[in-house]
Amino acid sequence: MFKLSLCLFAALCCATAAYAAPTPVVIWHGMGDSCCNPLSMGAIKKLIEQNIPNVYVLSLEIGNNVAEDEANGFLKNVNKQVEMVCEKLANDPNLANGFHGIGFSQGSQFLRAYVQRCNKPAMKNLVSVGGQHQGVYGFPKCPGANSTLCEVTRRLLNIGAYVDWIQATLVQAEYWQDPFNLKEYEEKNIFLADINNQKGTINQTYIDNLNSLNKMVLVKFTEDTMVQPRESEWFGFYAPGQDKQIISMNQTDIYQQNLLPLRTMEQAGKIDFLSVVGDHLRFTDAWFVSTIIPYLAQ
Repeated sequence: MFKLSLCLFAALCCATAAYAAPTPVVIWHGMGDSCCNPLSMGAIKKLIEQNIPNVYVLSLEIGNNVAEDEANGFLKNVNKQVEMVCEKLANDPNLANGFHGIGFSQGSQFLRAYVQRCNKPAMKNLVSVGGQHQGVYGFPKCPGANSTLCEVTRRLLNIGAYVDWIQATLVQAEYWQDPFNLKEYEEKNIFLADINNQKGTINQTYIDNLNSLNKMVLVKFTEDTMVQPRESEWFGFYAPGQDKQIISMNQTDIYQQNLLPLRTMEQAGKIDFLSVVGDHLRFTDAWFVSTIIPYLAQ
């Protein structure tokens, strides 16, 4: 009888392991998009669910409805958005044992901010698809159907990205990095300069939390006309004082001064650099399934 009980217990353990739920996935959309657009994030959510059976997928909605979610991608202080997401994820029982995060465009650096500032529950892999981790300097065009919001954004950035009320209101100003005015950027930018540890005081929690990731996957679009410079998607940027020469991640102050654990993570094999031939967020379902799904299925 004892041997039979052991066999039954072993069989039950094996069955439980075999049918354990996969790691949940959290999605954060980009500018001009929303959580549930059937042609964008809705389709991505479905694609993940089709390829990872029984997975729980949460596509973040910032606001009370889709219209508010889209508008908040332009006009809601990013720090407040991150606070909202920290609370939302902490209260979701489906995420209690951790999750993978995948961000699209600006949603990528917002999810990184979640990791650095909160990370309870803990993120395992962070997949950044076209994220602007060193920010942008240039606003060539704007996606989405809301041309009014796009035009308002352009005009406010032209007025002055580092004016206090613009910083507090306009999302894109909060990851605007002017290579000609780095001191002003470091002093007045309220989001990106903070999560990149460029405010003068090193936040060790940011470093430790980011280093806790199993993987940070950085996807760059080789013909990107939306992100200037596109190398920001791999933590590169313009060399200080001009907007022509590009420096790579390992030439930046963030890397060389260990403001973030990029060197440590790179040496440990925790950063994967991927590229897609095409413009911003232009990829096929086949590419997503073959290249990105494996990171989300771990």
